Amino acid sequence: MNPSRIKNKCKREEVYSKVKHEKKKAKNKLKRARETEDLGTEVKQKKIPKTLDNTREFDKTTVSPDDEEVFADEAEDEFAPYFQNEKTPKIMITTRPRPSGKLFAFIGNLLEMLPNAFFYPRKTFHMKQICQWAVNKNFTHLFVLSEKQKVCNGIIISHLPAGPTAYFKVSNVIPTSEISNHGRVTAHQPELILNNFNTRLGHRVGRFLGGCYPHDPEFKGRQVVTFHNQRDFIFVRHHRYVFEPGKDGKIKSRLQELGPRFTLKMRWLQEGSFDSKFGEYEWIHKRGEMDTSRRKFHL
Repeated sequence: MNPSRIKNKCKREEVYSKVKHEKKKAKNKLKRARETEDLGTEVKQKKIPKTLDNTREFDKTTVSPDDEEVFADEAEDEFAPYFQNEKTPKIMITTRPRPSGKLFAFIGNLLEMLPNAFFYPRKTFHMKQICQWAVNKNFTHLFVLSEKQKVCNGIIISHLPAGPTAYFKVSNVIPTSEISNHGRVTAHQPELILNNFNTRLGHRVGRFLGGCYPHDPEFKGRQVVTFHNQRDFIFVRHHRYVFEPGKDGKIKSRLQELGPRFTLKMRWLQEGSFDSKFGEYEWIHKRGEMDTSRRKFHL
């Protein structure tokens, strides 16, 4: 019966209340039926909501955790000496010509987060001149920062002397000074976490970024740098583990952020050191061709 056809207001409200109550009972009954099976003796597993991550399109280059072929390739690539502690990274950081003063605050944060990193002003030198000078001074990596509206919006990272070189868009930059209750960085070598790099390209990018850090962490410092890939966005975080007694007297742990906080998205990966004209690309992001689905990811 449709309550709206009842002309008497009191009767209409009474019928409507009964109809609403019956609908609610039916809804709750259906909900309980979904949560249980076999006449309520076994509880069903909680439904997992669909997200872009768990509905990701299959990528044939996805690497299994026990892929021996990938392990063999990575044991002989250009980043193997860093992961095997046979070589220590030495990083040179510079900027685009005529940087703003605000960019230097972010550079200061990077110098604290990257062990064995040094800043040199760009002045009027070209990229090829800077690369050659850095090689002569035994630098293993070159970082070139760009900016837009006085905020860092891009980083070119070149592995010296023979590459590869990558360009990352930078977004969501939060300097250390703007992070609530941030801690102070100590001189200890941080632990490194590379998370969720699942494809062949993802493995290469993860090792490319991992090669910027020594792989002999000083656990006494309790510092950790994380590169977490999610939907091809690489979230960069810098934390310290803190152990302290709780109210019940038991030791509890928490994370204290050290900063800075920012996000990377790779636009291209090039063989060799930086060469904008004649460099050969291992991978390049083409918006029109690659962004055909929100559920297709490359790393």
